[in-house]
Amino acid sequence: MGQYDIDYTLYLVTDSTPEILGNRDFFQVVEAAVKGGVSCVQLRDKKSDTGRLIEIGKRLHQICQRHRVPLLINDRVDVALAVDCEGVHIGQDDMDLALARKLLGPDKVIGVSVSSVDQALEAIDGGADYLGIGTVYATQTKTNTKNIIGPEGVRDILQELESLPKVYTVCIGGINESNVLDVISKSSSPSEHVDGVAVVSAIMAAPDPQAAAQRFITLLGHPSARPGQLAARRATALTPAVVGAVNDLTPLSHNMTNLVVQNFAANVALAVGASPIMSNQGDEAADLCKLKGSLVINMGTVDPDSLGNYVKALQAYNQARQPVVFDPVGAGATTVRRNALRTILGAGYLDVIKGNEGEIRTVFGDNDSHQQRGVDSSSTLSDDQKAMMVRELAQRKKTVIVMTGETDFVSDGTNTFRIDNGHKYLGLVTGSGCVLGTAISAAVAVCPGDKMVATVAAMLHFEIAAELAAARPDVKGPGTFVSAFVDELYNIRQSVAKGELGWLQRAKVQDATPQTSSSSSEQHQQQHQQQC
Repeated sequence: MGQYDIDYTLYLVTDSTPEILGNRDFFQVVEAAVKGGVSCVQLRDKKSDTGRLIEIGKRLHQICQRHRVPLLINDRVDVALAVDCEGVHIGQDDMDLALARKLLGPDKVIGVSVSSVDQALEAIDGGADYLGIGTVYATQTKTNTKNIIGPEGVRDILQELESLPKVYTVCIGGINESNVLDVISKSSSPSEHVDGVAVVSAIMAAPDPQAAAQRFITLLGHPSARPGQLAARRATALTPAVVGAVNDLTPLSHNMTNLVVQNFAANVALAVGASPIMSNQGDEAADLCKLKGSLVINMGTVDPDSLGNYVKALQAYNQARQPVVFDPVGAGATTVRRNALRTILGAGYLDVIKGNEGEIRTVFGDNDSHQQRGVDSSSTLSDDQKAMMVRELAQRKKTVIVMTGETDFVSDGTNTFRIDNGHKYLGLVTGSGCVLGTAISAAVAVCPGDKMVATVAAMLHFEIAAELAAARPDVKGPGTFVSAFVDELYNIRQSVAKGELGWLQRAKVQDATPQTSSSSSEQHQQQHQQQC
């Protein structure tokens, strides 16, 4: 099996014929599509001679490598070896799978086209890394349509794979923006679904390939496509767009937080590209909320004056329809804090609620939870219990819930993800959890139509920066880590501005949708209204 962990969500199969490409530059079209979100590229060219095909393959591979996207070659194992790309895709009439594996070795990816259960089982037995299932619909890019199977044929194949070890699947053939959701819905079996869709003319022939790819990514993340891993991949893929938007728009991040973390929060806001203001005066919110930013309420201080200011600011931002991030610091530690929590929850709408396990359990109303020692984040729930809790709380509150810890869990009630990034030094620095709320506030300010994607993007920016900082030779412990961490937040932002996305290879976002839940995803209040 190939060593590459490929994201098959949006798989582009190239076509350079004049009927599809017109007079446009082939390489510019492909690069635009990759910038729009294409996660895998297959070079399919049945007409060029070997020398020309190798030349095209090498140049295309350079483009794909620049954007951290794998390149596969259709049929031609010899060309794949000459280009040294990530693998090949072979059809039923192409080279034998066993011979292709022998020539390529164990570390390259091999995909196989299948249109029947028997072909799929044979390819899996032969060691295929993924299956290209189709043809789903008739298409102008392939004249041989004897194997048109429709979405139902895809489902029949997937059903046979349910009891077998996992193999990736992509459906192909006549897929476009108008039918992609229908294809995924109709092709899914009770426990199996395709890992992506392969598209040819819908992107290659599009007037704006980048915009076309972006629209596909949005559709593939839609809950009706599949709440789960496609959505997790989409959130990861859109992270640079969110980070870049913060950099370009410099949104206001209005922090109502305690004195201990104000300086740290302001520095984090500046590093990610936001404009911080640290004001605990509720009356100021009426003016600040008009600046199209967001509010962070950090419940670090809960005296009567502070609580009154929180409520004023929350209601002002609600009236202006600007996002609010709430951090219920130490919510379960004392009766005073539990009462303050109830006051804030009842005072208005909170777009994102972020806390550690003990704090989120208190928000949830878990009366069996142990009393917190201040802001401790000790863990007693299993991962499945955490996933179920954030999902149910998100459905109940109709908001995004973030439970931080060694593994973070985030849910909007429809999709639930686990994020396994970060570093232990974050837990050894006062206020690191608080300033994550600042980073999230900047992201939701520029991406209010998809707060789940914005939240995930902020968390990845924050936690990958922590990993990079901890790995630096000048970092000797938590003290030196802090300044390096702020540097890496800034460095990631600058890398995105330059189109350099290597840091995103560290992202570890996975579907964590509970197998059982007390609420149906159909009860979620709203679908995503707009993309970033």
